[in-house]
Amino acid sequence: MLTQIKNNKIIFNLHEGQLKAWDSKRRFVFILAGTQAGKTEFAVPWLLREIKQCGNGDYLVVSPSYPLQQKKVVPTYLDILKYKMNLGDYRVGDRIFELNRKGFNSKIFFGSADNPDSLESCTAKAAHLDEVGQKSFKLLSWEAILRRLSINQGRCLGTTTIYNLGWMKNEIYDRWKNKDKDIDIIQFPSIMNPVFPKEEYERAKNTLPLWKFNMFYRGEYDKPAGLIYNSFDERVCIIKPIALNPLWPRHVGIDFGGVHTAALWYAEHKVNDEITNYYLYREYLAGERTAKTHAQILLELSEGENVVNWVGGSWSEDQWRIEFSQFGIPIKKPIIKDVEIGIDRVYAVHKENRIFVFDICKSYYDEKMTYSRKLDEAGQPTEDIEDKNSFHFMDSERYIIGFLEGNNIPAAIGLRNPEPLLKRKRW
Repeated sequence: MLTQIKNNKIIFNLHEGQLKAWDSKRRFVFILAGTQAGKTEFAVPWLLREIKQCGNGDYLVVSPSYPLQQKKVVPTYLDILKYKMNLGDYRVGDRIFELNRKGFNSKIFFGSADNPDSLESCTAKAAHLDEVGQKSFKLLSWEAILRRLSINQGRCLGTTTIYNLGWMKNEIYDRWKNKDKDIDIIQFPSIMNPVFPKEEYERAKNTLPLWKFNMFYRGEYDKPAGLIYNSFDERVCIIKPIALNPLWPRHVGIDFGGVHTAALWYAEHKVNDEITNYYLYREYLAGERTAKTHAQILLELSEGENVVNWVGGSWSEDQWRIEFSQFGIPIKKPIIKDVEIGIDRVYAVHKENRIFVFDICKSYYDEKMTYSRKLDEAGQPTEDIEDKNSFHFMDSERYIIGFLEGNNIPAAIGLRNPEPLLKRKRW
């Protein structure tokens, strides 16, 4: 987007993709575009228009983290609202831009998605979410933002490059594809920005893996390298909640933690002597609670259900298991110690489409579609899991599915990307 000053007025020259987003009348507008395609700069006049239309009050700008916000988003807003238009001043300590000139009397709060509590302090009339597709922009933050907008039924603009297949694809993109009338998706490549060099676009096209070029330069979804559970077919295995047979055994996988404790509930349906399906129907994630409190809540959630197995924790977390047992939950130790073997078990079950997930388990889905291996400089998967300690549901599932599937090692051989297996020389 090019900005010009003429006769003391600022003129925003929008390219075709930005203009399509500008003209959208829907409540939730998401721009999924290539890098440097003009996403963040476009958001400033969009939010300013909302302020003019909705009147004085509070507005939100949310980024994945404060460091990223200070690097790009805040300077962009200051450049236009303060230096070009002289509409107000930025209070650095409070992270608030006050529009207090030329008839305005509003505040723009700059929040961080990696701290959802920072988003609970205002009732907003509209919001801009910058780089909303990044992994650190959590589903909990999106839900907090919706609460802040609920009283005014405020509009929301999301701007991002596509980084992964997380909650935004399931909660936003897929709903738009299914004709949700509140959502609009605008996609365009980097070169729609007239100042983006075509030579750079062609260089990326000729040198990058196709998935990376599609996501980072074309603004289109693709399945990235390193995705651990690429055998999970969400088209088949994400389902609407159904009535579960009360006679089916229930099993719960638990991942302990002082900051977060997670649990997943599975119903087991033995189709025949050879096929057993699992239905994931409930998730739990909470922090800063005692083992007693966690146990009480888990038991309340499971009331009336035939829970046969509670399995959880790493092999070294015996103290957690002892404490939960004292409060009525006899948690069993996982039978598989090695993380990679546990991943193989889950991968194999996904490959056979035997885990069906109720679509209300949104945080599980987000983790499933972002659980990835670190990539090396050549863009190839390594053995290391990226942000491993953040995936509490993946650990919970690994514990319980590994326990239920036993030692069926051959079923998992050859299913995953073979490089990590070859490096470990485990087989």
